[in-house]
Amino acid sequence: MKNNNSQSWTIQSTRSVTDFKLKQILNYRYLIYCLVHRDITALYKQTILGPLWLLIQPLLTTGVFTLIFGTLSKIPADGIFRPLFYLSGIITWNYFAECLNRTSTVFKDNRVLFEKVYFPRLIIPISIALSLLFRFSIQLLLLCTGIFIFHEHGTDFQYRWTIALLPLITLLMAFQGLGIGILMAALTAKYRDLTFLLAFSIQLLMYATPVIYPLSAVPVNLRWLILANPMTAIVETFRFSFFGSGSFSWINLLGSAATTIALLFAGLLAFHKAEKNFIDTL
Repeated sequence: MKNNNSQSWTIQSTRSVTDFKLKQILNYRYLIYCLVHRDITALYKQTILGPLWLLIQPLLTTGVFTLIFGTLSKIPADGIFRPLFYLSGIITWNYFAECLNRTSTVFKDNRVLFEKVYFPRLIIPISIALSLLFRFSIQLLLLCTGIFIFHEHGTDFQYRWTIALLPLITLLMAFQGLGIGILMAALTAKYRDLTFLLAFSIQLLMYATPVIYPLSAVPVNLRWLILANPMTAIVETFRFSFFGSGSFSWINLLGSAATTIALLFAGLLAFHKAEKNFIDTL
């Protein structure tokens, strides 16, 4: 029987679907600092070589790429000294791929932390991108050191004004990795098998990015396919800035920026929706 004197209550969220609590994140900047410090110090803790792995990994990969793709396969390098050509592609790709990989499992990796205390969940992916930025900076210094050494031994380099775009390029890499990563985090929280697909897809995507070959080596009829990858313009602009060789196009770079913004917005929407009930689905 319905009681006419009873009152009914409807509880609704007043938070907009596009309210990502970006302003609130600033209030947790000390937490971001602590998480970044934790990631940097814990990554190579209890290892024999410690932070030297930041330099060893790209150097070993550069050596393998130079031997296989440069010496054996004879893939052109746009006139750039081959080790530096591969090293420049490796450090840019590694930053993007690591941002994507580590943010894609943010719900699973931090479930215990999320259950115990409240803070804007987006802080974790942001701290990951910032901690990886430290590694990218160290490897960028390695590239600059290599350029200086080989320049002293007679190898000519032509810096371009586009080197001033380096902060923008870095930001685009971070936003791409974050956008796709948090989008996949929202999906893998519900569909676990997408984790295996993601690992395979990242490996394939590297070959669709001019990391081991220049854009000029791609057949003209297939070049549009490589340019559809938003990382292509970033890697090519990065190389053009340091070596004065390769391709640079404002249209391609702006297209990459537009795609990056769209991916980031889609990732934020999916992440915002998933964080409400991911504890129940994991």
